[in-house]
Amino acid sequence: MGGTLGESCGISEDVIIKASSLAVNSQNNATGYKMELGPQETFFAFDGSWSVQDFYNHEPFGETKADIALFPSLKSIGNNEVAMINEGFFLKFQSILQTTFQAEVEKAINEGKPIIFTGHSSGGPVAILAAVWYLAKHTRSGGHAPCKCVTFGSPLVGNSIFTHALNRENWSRFFLHFVGKYDIVPRITLAPFSSIRNEFAHILDFFNPQSRNFQNPLIQTSQEASTLFKTVLMNASTVASHTACNLMGSTNSLLETISSFVQLSPYRPSGTFIFCTGNGKLISVKNSNAVLQILFYSSQPADEDDLRIAASRSLYMAMAYHNELKEILLGMQDVVYLEDETEIPLSSNSSALGDTASVNTALKDLGLSTRARLCLRAAQAFEKQKLQNQSTIELKKPSIMKMHNVIAEYQRACDDRKIGYYDAFKIQKGNEDFEANVKRLELAGIWDEIVEMLKRYELPDGFESNDDWIKLGTKFRKLVEPLDIANYYRHSKDEDTGTYLREGGRPKRYKYTQRWREHAQKLDEGGSSETTFWAKVEELKRKTYEKTKEQVIDLEKQVNEWVEKEEIGKDVFLEKSTFVEWWKTLPQKHRSESCLKVHLANYMQ
Repeated sequence: MGGTLGESCGISEDVIIKASSLAVNSQNNATGYKMELGPQETFFAFDGSWSVQDFYNHEPFGETKADIALFPSLKSIGNNEVAMINEGFFLKFQSILQTTFQAEVEKAINEGKPIIFTGHSSGGPVAILAAVWYLAKHTRSGGHAPCKCVTFGSPLVGNSIFTHALNRENWSRFFLHFVGKYDIVPRITLAPFSSIRNEFAHILDFFNPQSRNFQNPLIQTSQEASTLFKTVLMNASTVASHTACNLMGSTNSLLETISSFVQLSPYRPSGTFIFCTGNGKLISVKNSNAVLQILFYSSQPADEDDLRIAASRSLYMAMAYHNELKEILLGMQDVVYLEDETEIPLSSNSSALGDTASVNTALKDLGLSTRARLCLRAAQAFEKQKLQNQSTIELKKPSIMKMHNVIAEYQRACDDRKIGYYDAFKIQKGNEDFEANVKRLELAGIWDEIVEMLKRYELPDGFESNDDWIKLGTKFRKLVEPLDIANYYRHSKDEDTGTYLREGGRPKRYKYTQRWREHAQKLDEGGSSETTFWAKVEELKRKTYEKTKEQVIDLEKQVNEWVEKEEIGKDVFLEKSTFVEWWKTLPQKHRSESCLKVHLANYMQ
């Protein structure tokens, strides 16, 4: 990808420069942020904070589960894992929500101006969370113009699921993070608090405008600065190396052993990172795993003497974004884009020409060794393998649809015979039942393979939000899960292992595809559970009415709603169906008051 940075990122250079000025100078506002109206944009610049507690609310890394009420998309859908975010920065954002912030955002929306969230250093994570909150609240509910989030030297704020969720929602393109080659702040949360406790508290004074030591050269060249820099890099090395080994498919059991007793930071990059080399060049990287490797390898000092220089430079660079970017962006831009398709030369002495030569020069400017370049290639290969895995799965679509048609035809045949789809399969008297069972098992194999890939995050992040696969998964669930339940109770498996709906009983292939639909249609958890209807009936029929009265009433309400929406067929009301046979055993008074009495009028006596 070529062109200027603004053209690539969909944001003008003037806006980036304006954002950097506001972000660097936003301090000590009563609300925790500063709003400013530009000619065409509304800026929200979030204050930096120089309290250790905002970086590390608790040990070891200060992480907490994301608040799904505020950030409903910050999760892995199928795996049902909630993203982890930095608690200190979240609490700061939460306090900002209690101010006039939401009203001012609404005002900006009504004026039709694009919104730019921005923050420098410790203001960056708050800007990121504000942007995620905005996207969750406004793009998923009303289609308002997306925002942009531009940060400068921001610490990492979320874990790999946070990154996965932004990619899945196609929101990563709205986040642009500028990082200095040696700036220690974007790398700081890769180290546990216990390892940097004393030095970090001292160094924060250098960044704090209210401190007597603000930009004090003695701190910049102090032993504390060198110790902090070295400790953070050692921890960044552990995280980057562990990730690289996993990317390269290492099966060494030592990896698991190390991760069991070494504290590994949960935080990972997300969005587009623009690395500032310090010599007027910019390098753009979107691949999260590649960014992680660059965060470590680009900041490597050559020796102990260079360590002191690098540590001093790291504090300087943390404060120099506005001036450096203004000079670069308003001049002849030298920007290199490292995409997953970019050829990465392994040697800095490569004689490559053209674009590859430009890439090689950029990697040399970042100080990336051959080992670092191998790690970048591994990060590229991992994303390419995800795409290849999806291509392999896509090839199975025709077979999946063909088998769906066979089972759908079986369902229609059952309707013609006036025997319920569920009950016909549970009884299994004919060849058509046998053939449907074969297709059920074949489909289960394919979908279980997909689920296993999703569990290991081996498919592209956007797979679970793909409309075609959501529809295909929903059709599969509606056609096949009733058969699975019938088979389960036909063989009386509940007597040996418990009910179908017990923890660990229902197959993941149905849980995953149900969650896809619920997320896509913004339904509450369990809002698309109609395919578990027969399992609920089987559970209730094994208990007395007195113990299950409330559950029975709830199920009847659900059935009424599902039938009206055609989520389940009216074959459930056939005289010999498992449901009707059970319902007729309920007390007469209950049946006479049931919301289903119209559907079941023939069986009221």
